[in-house]
Amino acid sequence: MGMGFGVYSGPYDIAVIGGGAAGTMAAIRAGGSGKGVILIEKNASIGAKILLTGAGRCNITNIAPIDIFIEKFDKHGNFLRTAFHRFSNQALMDFFGAKGLKLKSERQGRVFPDTDRARSVTETLERCLKEADINILYNSALLNIEKNNGLFELALAGGKKICSKKVIFAMGGASYEETGSGGDGFRIAKLLGHTIIPLKAALVPLKTKEAWVKDLQGISLENIRITFLADGKKIISDIGELMFTHFGVSGPLVLDLSGKIAEFLSDRREVKLLIDLKPGLDTAKLQARLLRDFQAEGSAQLLTVTEGLLPKRMAAVFLRLADLDPAQKASQVTQGQRRVILQLLKALPLTIAAALPVKYGMVTNGGVSTKEINPRTMESKVVAGLYFAGEIIDGAAPSGGYNLQQAFSTGFLAGEEAAHA
Repeated sequence: MGMGFGVYSGPYDIAVIGGGAAGTMAAIRAGGSGKGVILIEKNASIGAKILLTGAGRCNITNIAPIDIFIEKFDKHGNFLRTAFHRFSNQALMDFFGAKGLKLKSERQGRVFPDTDRARSVTETLERCLKEADINILYNSALLNIEKNNGLFELALAGGKKICSKKVIFAMGGASYEETGSGGDGFRIAKLLGHTIIPLKAALVPLKTKEAWVKDLQGISLENIRITFLADGKKIISDIGELMFTHFGVSGPLVLDLSGKIAEFLSDRREVKLLIDLKPGLDTAKLQARLLRDFQAEGSAQLLTVTEGLLPKRMAAVFLRLADLDPAQKASQVTQGQRRVILQLLKALPLTIAAALPVKYGMVTNGGVSTKEINPRTMESKVVAGLYFAGEIIDGAAPSGGYNLQQAFSTGFLAGEEAAHA
């Protein structure tokens, strides 16, 4: 595999900018057609962000039907229809399977490598790039791009220049800056005449006004439900997982709804968060359970009984919020005190102060306007011969493997169309 110049006498047929999920797939697909392809990556290796997804396990895709994928991308779903059909979740799973990477699906249809290691995914992609004989230029940031006489001239850091007939932009978003996605792609796309939809973090932790969350840092609550109240509107989650951080809340339930909450907050509205710690029990059933527990363990301290209801570290904080004495005997709990406990178990309140900035998001919402990209080819409608793939394109979905599939699908489509157009 070539590491730079002189290996393939340029100009290249296709230059792919960015070695993430979208860029590597675009290069592999284009390289399979016998074209001269170069992949330009600003890091020392490919897939920096892939290694972080799914808490280092890499949630590659989801087993949901394609219609669900389209639905998850909301108003951008229709734009992605061709890409998802041309290279579906099943096609992606078959692709990895054929390369010897076994996959498994878990709850909510999330698909992971059998190894539980994101590195297995990047290693497989590296092997495919090698097989497709792709020239890769590492540690090379794109500074600027110009089109002259039908050829793209790419200016890279360190004074290098590369010429190519076509270019695929897969430079990622502006989230997880340490992986190299610092938003350069948006700056260069704008210089080339594209409209950039303002950037927001789509999957991002939320800060709370209340400081007691710090005492619960690192605690995960499973099988709970959350409700956001903003401006008279209610946003209710599915049942799932929430995690407390030193500044607020995170975890799948929070991340999935954070894009909507960030929009509310940008209008300076206050957002309330209510945590239902026992969504499986309605008020009457929970009332009966509390009564039973307090009677059965009458001589025990209230703290001990509460520890049976909640994660151990949370029990003391919970009783502090309920303004109850942890040393009080369970049998001495009054009806009024029981009502307070019940109310907090069904709706533990927090106030959301802010969403973390876009660079802390897992995914960037916003980017190159889909109105300026041909959905059937991923080619720019503004600059002929320029294609877009992955997170640089406006739109984002909740967590669950949908965003990574979008990167692989749009990368595949851009690579195929650039090679055959």
